[in-house]
Amino acid sequence: MQEFRLPDLGEGMHEAEIRRWLVKPGDSVKLDQPMLEVETDKAVVEIPAPVSGRVAEIKVPEGKVAQLGEVLVTFENGATASSSPSASVSVQRGVQSDVAAVSASSAGSNGSGGSATATRPRVLAAPAVRKRAFELGIDLAQVPASHPSGRVTMDDLEKFAQQAKAAPTQSVQAAQAVPAVMPVQTNGTGAAPAPTKPPEAGAQEERQALTGLRRRIAERMERSWRTIPHAVAFDELDGSALVALRQQLKPVAEQRGVRLTYMPLLVKLLIPVLKEYPIFNASFDEEQRAIIYKRVYHIGIAVDAPEGLLVPVIRDADRLSIIEIAQRMEHLIAGAQKRSLTIPEVTGSTFTLNNIGGFGGSSGVPIINYPEAAILAVGRLQEKAVVVNGSIVVRSIMPLTLSFDHRLIDGGAAGRFLARFKALAEHPQQLMLDMI
Repeated sequence: MQEFRLPDLGEGMHEAEIRRWLVKPGDSVKLDQPMLEVETDKAVVEIPAPVSGRVAEIKVPEGKVAQLGEVLVTFENGATASSSPSASVSVQRGVQSDVAAVSASSAGSNGSGGSATATRPRVLAAPAVRKRAFELGIDLAQVPASHPSGRVTMDDLEKFAQQAKAAPTQSVQAAQAVPAVMPVQTNGTGAAPAPTKPPEAGAQEERQALTGLRRRIAERMERSWRTIPHAVAFDELDGSALVALRQQLKPVAEQRGVRLTYMPLLVKLLIPVLKEYPIFNASFDEEQRAIIYKRVYHIGIAVDAPEGLLVPVIRDADRLSIIEIAQRMEHLIAGAQKRSLTIPEVTGSTFTLNNIGGFGGSSGVPIINYPEAAILAVGRLQEKAVVVNGSIVVRSIMPLTLSFDHRLIDGGAAGRFLARFKALAEHPQQLMLDMI
């Protein structure tokens, strides 16, 4: 029998819930055929079959949590793997650009029948490249790899495709390809699936197991609240200038096909404040009892997805323009709604911005996105009567709530952080001073 074990999904993830099996015992599968969906606290990942052969036994049923390296499924002897002749199959992929390193080991039985039959070597390529190759009808084995490791990159594929167009007589075979993360179907209403069993007649309550994303959210919230001593600071800002700036930029953004909301502006305003107060872009190493200052600015954006709260990440936000941030946000929000984001797109944030106003709320107290040091929540812009220079005027007011790790940050620093952010947001033209 050949065993397939839960692969390393990266970012320190050591377990995953089996969301759905796409095969059953007795089924014949092909190499790279979608085999199962697993769910981590960050993403739904579709894992392809590492061999061609017949499924012997599924070891971990749907709804159960599997640990890293645990056997998920076994294949009958004689399954053919795309590898060199040996009793083990290892398909290596870079975690940052792929889904994971996938390994399937063979537990030999019945004498020599346990070894895998060799075919051609497996082509190293990210799932996105495999998907594109499938769409183009190109066999990745025919594409010359420029990377020293032999990995076929997207540039290699596109170059080969252009050459194939220029030489129509060249024969191109279609290859199997599976993206790293596939959209997951819901019940069609955008809501989480209903309980599997209908309530009994006359029942006054029903019980549903906490599974999937809801379970992961619960675990992360428990860890954050149990580990981090939360403290909270409140303020509000006059968003009138912010409203005016968005109105000026909105037509320009629309001409470029971008929908400009307030969030890209707030992200851009946040960066200089994080640079001025680096402790807010830090995290705490609990084992070493040390502060880790981050020199990158990966901003998490809380998104209300159909199955629960997700935090996709705008990586290197300090290097992006407002338009680029808006474009990136559109992609991430759409991906969060479909649960189609890759693991790098939902991991590694250094600070989180939560737009409670986008959820319909005026204000609220956010829980820190572990292991970050702080999270800023902005409420809905509302017109209110305020006093300016002794006169009552109407202004667009935005509530601010800053939750912070009191082990690293004191109330004074939190107050100064909010004051600086408020000053920039009330005079957003100051951003021009930092433009190159």
